[in-house]
Amino acid sequence: MIALAAGTTNWDVLKPILAESVVQTLQMVLTTLVVGGFLGLVLGVVLYGTRPGNLFENAVVYRILDIIINIIRPIPFIIFLAAMQPVTIKVVGTSIGTLAAIFPMCVMCTMATSRLVEQNLVTVDPGIIEAARSMGASKLTIVRTVLIPEALAPLILAYAFLFIGVLDMSAMAGYIGGGGLGNFAIAYGYQKFDQGVTWTAVIIMIVLVQVVQGIANAIAKRLLRRGQ
Repeated sequence: MIALAAGTTNWDVLKPILAESVVQTLQMVLTTLVVGGFLGLVLGVVLYGTRPGNLFENAVVYRILDIIINIIRPIPFIIFLAAMQPVTIKVVGTSIGTLAAIFPMCVMCTMATSRLVEQNLVTVDPGIIEAARSMGASKLTIVRTVLIPEALAPLILAYAFLFIGVLDMSAMAGYIGGGGLGNFAIAYGYQKFDQGVTWTAVIIMIVLVQVVQGIANAIAKRLLRRGQ
């Protein structure tokens, strides 16, 4: 670790470290959102579809998935990181570094996304689905052309909310050497009693969240207007 003089902030030294931390954070967050977001979407559709009275009604499958998600989702991520260490080593080959952080992040993101997707799909008017079924549409066609498009606007907002959670996970990943803004804030801010460095990381995170939330709000608003 680079030694900095007490009471001073050497930004000539910290700027490249900060830039690398931002890249690491974006790498963790975007990879997790793409992988975990897609797997969570699939799992969420399965959860919705296997609920009683739905397209693929299957009480056993729904109950098993529901229990698994309810077990994993409430676990604090910092504890989940430690608990997943043996599995991470087998899958990734190491328990340290950005890649080692991404694997458990993807698992947790999948669980969180699946529940968000299920909750948003439940709000879709059953009458629309019944109308599609009466016209002879297959179950998978209904999911692809009716169910997801009808819930698209709230799903986009849900994924924006998910971005915040994943960003929070990436910050905690610094504890296993995952790098990123969280590790930067702790190593060069908190541990060196430099509030300027800590708040720099905080402000960058706030800006990232505001940008993503603003884009999601704009897209959702346009989709809602089209649906009216």
